[in-house]
Formats: sequence, structure tokens, C-alpha cells
Amino acid sequence: MTGPPTTGGLGTTETRNDMTTKAQIAKSKRTPKFSSRKVRRCELTGRSRAVYRKFRISRIMLRKLALEGKIPGMRKASW
Repeated sequence: MTGPPTTGGLGTTETRNDMTTKAQIAKSKRTPKFSSRKVRRCELTGRSRAVYRKFRISRIMLRKLALEGKIPGMRKASW
């Protein structure tokens, strides 16, 4: 019996990943019991890694917005 791999009856992998992401974003919006448990996410994309606290956006979006000139006072470094 060779056939396509099953997903365990939970739907496609994409559906599970979407549900997981939505649950993690909802969890990060709640007030944590301890301040060290706070999860910082990008305000624009929801990305959890490499988020600048000052701007509350990820490094990828920071670079994109800076190159477009949408962040006042920030420009590409050259020396």
C-alpha cells in the first residue's frame, strides 16, 4: 500500500500551521503573568524573531521602510 502521506486526519499541514500561528499571535497579545514571558512581535507582519523594541517591527520591515524613506531620520549607512 503505497500512497500519499496522511496528515493524521487534521487536515493539511498548511491549515495546522495557520492555526498555530493564529494561536501564537493571540497568546502574545494577552498580558503575561510575568513580564519576562512577554513575546514581542512585529506590528506589521506578526514575525516573532528579530523585532526592534524601539520601532516594534522586524528587521526585515525596518530595512524596507527605511529604504523607502518612511522612517524619519533613518538612512542607509555609508562610511
